[in-house]
Amino acid sequence: MLRTLKDLFDSIAAPQKDPGDREHSLQLATAVLLVEVMRADEGFGESEREAVLHALRQTFPLAEDEGERLVELAHEHARSSSDFHQFTSVLNERLETEEKIRIVEYMWRVAYADGHLGAHENHIMARIASLLHVTHGEYIAAKMKAKGEPLSPL
Repeated sequence: MLRTLKDLFDSIAAPQKDPGDREHSLQLATAVLLVEVMRADEGFGESEREAVLHALRQTFPLAEDEGERLVELAHEHARSSSDFHQFTSVLNERLETEEKIRIVEYMWRVAYADGHLGAHENHIMARIASLLHVTHGEYIAAKMKAKGEPLSPL
């Protein structure tokens, strides 16, 4: 298991040649951003962790144990990273706008999982959405969708 975690960890920093490596780095980058939202909340709990796992399983074809390992690795990587750029750049290179908006929506679902939105969570969400080149309107629409509020017509 440790070898698998190391391989996944190394895949984000290494040049991407193998399509499997590209998929792993995309999964890790997504997981780290979701975990960062979870970590922004003081004393995050099981509801946020479950929201992260759910988002990863909705986004990628992961077995149960793969999702758990990915979250563990994302925690490690998030603790040792000083910025979001290395992760958002992976998503910007490989995802279409609609997919990035869906990731932002999942991040909102993680933030709302405990029924409380903290100021630090809100700040991190705005920073990440900006780095993903998600417009303010798309950001708010993702927030409303995650919150379960109907979107108003334009």
